[in-house]
Amino acid sequence: MRLGADRARVRVPATSANLGPGFDTAGLALGLYDDVEVRALGVADVRVDVVGEGADELPSGEDHLVVRAMRHALDHVGAPQTGVHLVCRNRIPHGRGLGSSAAAVVAGLLAARALVAEPESLGDDVVLRLATDLEGHPDNAAPALLGGATLAWCEGPDVRAVRIPVHPTVLPIAVVPRTRLSTRHARGVLPEQVSHADAAWQAGRAALLVEALGHRPDLLFDATGDRLHQEQRRSVMPESLALVDALRAHGVPAVVSGAGPTVLAFGRTADGDDRPMDHRETDADRALDAVFGGAMGGWRIQRLGLSEDGALWRRLP
Repeated sequence: MRLGADRARVRVPATSANLGPGFDTAGLALGLYDDVEVRALGVADVRVDVVGEGADELPSGEDHLVVRAMRHALDHVGAPQTGVHLVCRNRIPHGRGLGSSAAAVVAGLLAARALVAEPESLGDDVVLRLATDLEGHPDNAAPALLGGATLAWCEGPDVRAVRIPVHPTVLPIAVVPRTRLSTRHARGVLPEQVSHADAAWQAGRAALLVEALGHRPDLLFDATGDRLHQEQRRSVMPESLALVDALRAHGVPAVVSGAGPTVLAFGRTADGDDRPMDHRETDADRALDAVFGGAMGGWRIQRLGLSEDGALWRRLP
């Protein structure tokens, strides 16, 4: 397959995975975005300019995750590799459980889609499978790609995802710490086996989560319970679990976002409140004020809301 364009722009949202009981399955696209502009070069050169998050830390050549994902997609469809210049404007915090690596992977795959002559060869089902090849699991890649709330699963080599509804009064609030935690470290403390009783309890909460998110947000507190991964990670993110405990003691549905250490709280707004996200009042505000008491201690509250569109791409002239 030949290339059909030499410049493109991609926008990919942050994501929060697990949402409590939906371990490696449930995810949510959030209103915070990384933007990537790609330009194919006529010479075998790679240059990556990063602005914002990771500007002084990320690789500037072939090892950059966006470049690796783009290469993976071009190889998959038999398109020629090319030199490339990337400009990455990163807003998603790294190492905080907000899907920064999934966003980079999806950005690279969609950059390849934009460059090839037949973009349909890299449809959403193919992109999700390729993203899972690189990520290891689809729980962040699915909402990053599709937007909204998603459930994703693997069946042999196949990877599938569906969107599920989110009630219009539900407003995701990210409470982001200054500290980082690698996903590998966070997953490394999980046990190899869990009890049948805990697995059955978790399955019930995961099923309830779908109904609570879409139709009964009053049930979100019960629906965001977890027995399989959060408590088991307390040793590597004690402050995050303490914050989850404190918010839940005030009745707020709060969970660890992905592998942490960000905490995701589900606030509820009044019906018909169409003000900008950072101006909407929620039923979680008083609890957040009570827990922090005006002293944030390095934490930052972001009313991100939902990204309905997910990842977007377009060719540039």
